Parts: sequence; C-alpha cells; structure tokens
Amino acid sequence: MKWRKPVRRLLASTFTFTFALTLAVTVVAAVAEPVRQRLEIAWPTPNKGWEQGLSFNEFIQPTAAGEPESGCFGCVRSHGMQFHEGIDIKAVARDRRGEPTDEVFAAMAGVVRHVSDRAGDSNYGRYIVLEHPEATPAVYTLYAHLARVLPGIADGVRVERGQAIAIMGHTKSGTPIPRERAHLHFEIGVMVTREFQSWYERRGYGSPNEHGLWNGFNLMGFDPLDFYDQWRDHKVDNLQDYFGQMKPQVTLRIATHKVPDFVQRYPSLVRAPMPEGLLGGWEIQFDWTGIPISWRPLSTMEVAGQTGDLVTILNVDQTSVAQHRAKVLVRRRGAGYIPVRDLETVLQQLFGIR
Repeated sequence: MKWRKPVRRLLASTFTFTFALTLAVTVVAAVAEPVRQRLEIAWPTPNKGWEQGLSFNEFIQPTAAGEPESGCFGCVRSHGMQFHEGIDIKAVARDRRGEPTDEVFAAMAGVVRHVSDRAGDSNYGRYIVLEHPEATPAVYTLYAHLARVLPGIADGVRVERGQAIAIMGHTKSGTPIPRERAHLHFEIGVMVTREFQSWYERRGYGSPNEHGLWNGFNLMGFDPLDFYDQWRDHKVDNLQDYFGQMKPQVTLRIATHKVPDFVQRYPSLVRAPMPEGLLGGWEIQFDWTGIPISWRPLSTMEVAGQTGDLVTILNVDQTSVAQHRAKVLVRRRGAGYIPVRDLETVLQQLFGIR
C-alpha cells in the first residue's frame, strides 16, 4: 500500500563521496563481523530482587492502581491503552521521614549526556541520561524521578559501570509522586535524530525545549527487564544480539537519497552494504514500539516507479498490532496499510518529512 498523505515532499540530501565511502565501509564491517563480546551490565539500584531471580512483583513499583504490571514496560496502563517506556524499580531503603535513600547506579560504562536538575522541567522530574559509546549499538540509559544528582555528575563526564550517580526520589513536574511510591524510572533505548530541534519547532508545542537532543520525544526505549532477563539467561550476550532477535511489526520502503543521522550513529542496525552509485532509498523494519530495528539500503533500481509515493508498506504483523494497542503505527486503507500517529512521527524525525 502506497502512502501519499500526509507526506507531500521529502527534501533530498546528497553526500560527499568521502562520507558515503566511510559509511559503506562501516556498514560492511558491521554486517560481516557481528559483535559477539559479552556486555558487562549492572542493575541500576540496590534492590536485589532481579539478581535473586524473584518475581517482578518483588522489585517493580506499581502505580496507584496497584496492578503489578503497571510498573513494567509496554502497554501496561489504562487497560492496555497507555504506554510506559521503561520500568519502575522499588526503593529498598528509607530514612526516618520515609524518603528513599537508595543510590542509583550506571547500568553500563558511558558518558553523561544530559542532567536535568530542576524537578519541574519534565514529567521525568530530575533525570540523567547516559550514552554508552562502547556498546553496539551505542544506546542511552535514562534514570528519572531522582531526589538529587551526586556531585561530579555533569555533561561530558565519563562514568563506570556500577558507579553511583544519584539518589532515588519521587520528583516530577506538577504534583510529585507520593513518597510511598518512590522509585527509579529506568530506560534503555536509542535517540531518533540530531535534527530534533527543527522537528520540535515545526510541531509548535508552545514551550521551549529545555532538554536538547535528550528530550523524551527524541528517545525511544525498549524493554529493559526483557533485555536484562535474556542477558542473565545467556540468550543474548550483548545489545547487538538483542536487536537481532527483535520482531518487526511493520516493514516499509521509502524512496529517498537521504542517509539519516540515525544510521550514522547506529551502523550495526544496517543489514546490507550500501549500493554502488546513488542511494535510492531504504527498506526499514520497525518493532511494535516504532523503533527502526533493521535497515537495508536500496539502489535507485529497487525503488524505480516509486516516485511521488515515497513510502510503501510492505508487510504488517497483524497479531502484533492487535496485541499492542497503546502504540499505533499503521491503519488499514483499502487492501493495505498506511503509516499513522507513532510511525508518522518517527518518519518525520528520521527523514525531515514535513
């Protein structure tokens, strides 16, 4: 099914021979030699429930509704209609006032990319984002609702796996989280685009972007608990393995000469070499959350005849669509599908679609 609306124009972007050659070499290396080294990770709080193999009820903090799943990742709130992009980990230590005193630890070695130290600036409250350049792909981790950030934790500072970076809290914009439900909101994911500010301004939100590239609208998380479980059970050794076993909900083809900066930052997700000559487009697989988990570059011949119809939906996992109602990537039109809401947003960010 070809998508004509709301996309009207995609600004083509060409690249120098040097850049294209560098990207091609990087992609070929990623395709030919997958990273097999076992990643070293740490649980981000002193709560031992996960390490001891206990049920998630023992270490996940539910919402006020009391449903245990509501603190997990996914379509877990409002009867499956509200998406939660992380896990909420319970406090295990409190002072005499009932305030949590748990330290928060870096899940992996990395670099501090953003510290938001004013609780009222975000629904995350006080939060820290780390980027992990030594991981493949180089994911971010996010630590939110903090009581305070520890001294020395600032943009550009390197941290080691297991290093204390903050104290758990219950901060957020507006009404704070009740202290009896204090927790760490923890995410792992990817940043969509370095062109986020221009997208944010086009959307006309009416308030300044206080968080730069590390605004939550530009971050896409996957299930941290599932990754940790699979890592512990030796089903995956690293993030490359984990992305490789993610299931696509939507596969599409887009005709464009543009190489999104997402591809430049996560070349391990490109599954084939760049074509000789001019890039014609991409075949992209998206998981049910909208993360582009697999990219295949296309030659101009492979997208011949697609001029004017920039996006073509090739395949949709209908079972996955029915299972994940809080995320809406596509809807039916005639005999096929068109991108909507969550997938539209990602495509706008990735390709500069207006």
